[in-house]
Amino acid sequence: MSAYATPLQCANAALGDVLELWLGLGYPRRARNLHLAAQQVCALGEFPRTLDGLLALPGVGAYTARAVMAFAFELDAAVVDTNVARVYARVGGLSLTARQVQVAADSALPSGLSWEWNQCLMDLGAVLCRPLNPDCDSCPLAARCAWRGRGDDPAIGSAGVSTRQSRFAGSDRQGRGRLMKALVDGPVPAHRLAHTMGWPDQGERAGRVAATLVADGLVVLDNQWYRHP
Repeated sequence: MSAYATPLQCANAALGDVLELWLGLGYPRRARNLHLAAQQVCALGEFPRTLDGLLALPGVGAYTARAVMAFAFELDAAVVDTNVARVYARVGGLSLTARQVQVAADSALPSGLSWEWNQCLMDLGAVLCRPLNPDCDSCPLAARCAWRGRGDDPAIGSAGVSTRQSRFAGSDRQGRGRLMKALVDGPVPAHRLAHTMGWPDQGERAGRVAATLVADGLVVLDNQWYRHP
């Protein structure tokens, strides 16, 4: 935020510099999308304020678009994250599709109170309507909730409700992260790729995983050297 306080500053930066600052903040693909989105905002001359306009930005989906509308511009938009989706599934007593949960959220949204409403629902799901051991006795929606903590949880398998992520240690994601971190210090030769990614005896796997970074535009392979764009 300090380095790129405006879309123009981010758009004019080298992608490699953006990726370096992003290190440790999650999937590097998001940094590339941020860089591309900044360029698109600059081309438009302003930041989109409509759902369709926001969805047209690289990497922006239904959740992000509505979150920007609600929290940045305080426009009417029902935001559905994993906590909110869990609340709607449990209150309704049904496992919902993505369209059904969004329709339910849109219908419940009080006009003019988008910022407050979304914050409250997110907190409700995070603090009381938790994935495990929900505090139904303290929930303000208990009287109208079809589930109330009894029987099969309708939120399990419902659209938008996240599940436990696969193990990180030893995963391809860990290898990708190790290479991205190493590239901050400079290019990595192809013959050191497997060692850099922590798999000294798995050269084929290292090459396959590195190829995904190249395909995503996050790494460049230049004359048997891997480097930042």
